[in-house]
Amino acid sequence: MGTISVIIPSLNDAGFLSACLDALARQARPADEVIVVDNGSTDATVEVARAAGARVVTQPVHGIWPATAAGFDAASGDVLARLDADSVPGPGWLAEVERRMSLPDRPTVVTGTGVFYGGTGPRRWIARNLYIGGYFVVIGALLGHPPVYGSNYAMRADAWLELRDLVHRDRADVHDDLDLAWWLRPGMTVVHDRALVVGVSARPFDSLPEISRRVRMAFHTLGVEWRAWPPMRRRIERRRARPVASDAASGTMLAEVADVNPEGDAPLAA
Repeated sequence: MGTISVIIPSLNDAGFLSACLDALARQARPADEVIVVDNGSTDATVEVARAAGARVVTQPVHGIWPATAAGFDAASGDVLARLDADSVPGPGWLAEVERRMSLPDRPTVVTGTGVFYGGTGPRRWIARNLYIGGYFVVIGALLGHPPVYGSNYAMRADAWLELRDLVHRDRADVHDDLDLAWWLRPGMTVVHDRALVVGVSARPFDSLPEISRRVRMAFHTLGVEWRAWPPMRRRIERRRARPVASDAASGTMLAEVADVNPEGDAPLAA
């Protein structure tokens, strides 16, 4: 399939980052490149990254989107795999990214979800079923395809070259994953791969103010996207770009792919 770069934005997350990088070092399919984007850390983030053999990119503009975009720009891989500093991928994570990206439908983005650790049981349940579950159901219905989950996804590098000047990459006040999913061009597809799961810290759900901040930011992001590319117009333009099988053989292949991944966009022929 080609090479895979893993991009991890980090701000004062040395402890979590150490666990994330340790998990990446145990991958059955090793990363070809690991990039940690230091977003102005004052702790040991840079030292931890370099000790693990990661390449460090500095982004002084604060925000997950500015940091992530800087990492994508710096990456050399054919596929850009994205984790948060508190993500803990299992040993088969990159192998699953490679497997799913290599199937005949050739998705633009493959996204998974997270199993939360830390916090209390009720908070983990809320995070998994209401916050993340609601995100996939509600935003998926609005987009017409699965959304992208920022702590766990992979995207083709050539798609980023098309998207990098369209997304709101310099804004810290929008959710980067929702913004990326919104601006996928007609013909680009997203597949929700249920086998692509990582551990994610439940710390954002430790307090009501933090939960409230995230929800407000989600509505703000939707407002930004809605005004720039209204959802009905977006869905119509994307639908027009979907390929139509031209013969029985290609039709059979597309049907087989669709059965494997019922939650993705209409698959693209190889």
